[in-house]
Amino acid sequence: MAVFLYFCTPVLIIIFRCSADSFITARFRSDTFNFMIDQSVFQNKTAVYFTLGCKLNFAETSAIGRQLLHAGVTRARKGQKADICVINTCSVTELADKKGRQAIRKVIQENPAAFVVVTGCYAQLKPEEIASIKGVDLVLGAEQKLDVVKYLDDLHKKDKSEVVTSKTHRIRSFVPSVSADDRTRYFLKVQDGCDYFCSFCTIPFARGRSRNGSIADLVLQAQQVVEEGGKEIVLTGVNIGDFGHTTKENFIDLLKALDEVDGVERYRISSIEPNLLTDEIIDFVASSRRFAPHFHMPLQAGSDTVLRLMKRKYDTALFRHKVEKIKKILPHAFIGVDVIVGVRGETDDYFSESEAFIRSLDFSQLHVFTYSERPGTQALQIDYAVDPKTKHARSKTLLDLSDEKLHQFYESQKGTRRKVLFEHTKRGQRMHGFTENYVKLYADYDPSFVNRILDVEVGEYDGGEMAMKATTMKVQING
Repeated sequence: MAVFLYFCTPVLIIIFRCSADSFITARFRSDTFNFMIDQSVFQNKTAVYFTLGCKLNFAETSAIGRQLLHAGVTRARKGQKADICVINTCSVTELADKKGRQAIRKVIQENPAAFVVVTGCYAQLKPEEIASIKGVDLVLGAEQKLDVVKYLDDLHKKDKSEVVTSKTHRIRSFVPSVSADDRTRYFLKVQDGCDYFCSFCTIPFARGRSRNGSIADLVLQAQQVVEEGGKEIVLTGVNIGDFGHTTKENFIDLLKALDEVDGVERYRISSIEPNLLTDEIIDFVASSRRFAPHFHMPLQAGSDTVLRLMKRKYDTALFRHKVEKIKKILPHAFIGVDVIVGVRGETDDYFSESEAFIRSLDFSQLHVFTYSERPGTQALQIDYAVDPKTKHARSKTLLDLSDEKLHQFYESQKGTRRKVLFEHTKRGQRMHGFTENYVKLYADYDPSFVNRILDVEVGEYDGGEMAMKATTMKVQING
């Protein structure tokens, strides 16, 4: 009999391996042992999953689902009452917390007899708040969430929620995760955590310090995506440009290694800090075989004073250089930009300065977020607070600007030839997909187009479809 020990404060888990396919797990908690048969309890059980927040969360929920599937738990059919419910939460704003509570209560109402597990950033930051919700059985923090099976007992409902979390400085593990979006676009987690501690943000407290997988392991995952028929991979993380802390590697070498994986038609780099988007990375994307001319950078504010208050690691001059560098060598590139309005310290003058700077940039679309005060952040020490009405007005101003810029970008693409990856989803008699430079296209539904990259001409914009028409589809790539 082999014995394996796992120390998971405040739990000591001892696994006694009895044979090739059976083992008993003992949990040590408060000087008592609770023995259970580990795998058999999951047989013929079903689960539902609910994810809020970023694409990284979706990738991690997928990893949790695969872990439970390996243990014998299948996904519940639509309308079927599940035995296990997993809710992966977000906590980027106060609204995200509220949506998390609503989702938890809705899932419990729909599956009253299910064993309910809540994890994610909200669970790490405010575990007792979640544990107080009637019907929640288990709350897992950031260090525990991708090892769910380890913390499940006999799946019996509990009178009181169990909470298992770790202090922020003990969040150290990196678990590879990949998820599929409509079975055409895959999201590959390459990095987790953040060391930046911006004054407005709780993410470093929710996800821990920066860490990553190895290039070799991530290449293997990309190859697995190819085996599953995936054509496009989006690289995700909390601060992906900071890749390499764990393995003493760097982001550009990861990109070069992934570019060599045969079968992947294209990669996209998700949001990357402008100070970490090096000129070398931009040059590489321009010359690579598989990386799409699509960039997304968080600006957050177009005022250097406000950027300093936010404790950002760049100024507007650096951000402008990155945009101009991209457009110089990749004039057709899509550039998405994140902006936060109404942060503490953002006076009317500073917002006007920010708006003028943003208008001067050649970007494609804004993602506008309204500042939400988060407990424990340094921003709360800044005296000047923006009232809700002003926040709303500023948000509308930038959203209108975003619409203008996106329309201009789409119009600039009319008549060009692009490669589009059509998705499975059918809306009426139409199907949709994105070009390499992230122009949304539509066409009449044809099942033979699904998950195929087609060479098309970009036609007119259709407001009803909120997309450009794909025309003259003559050449089919990797059909």
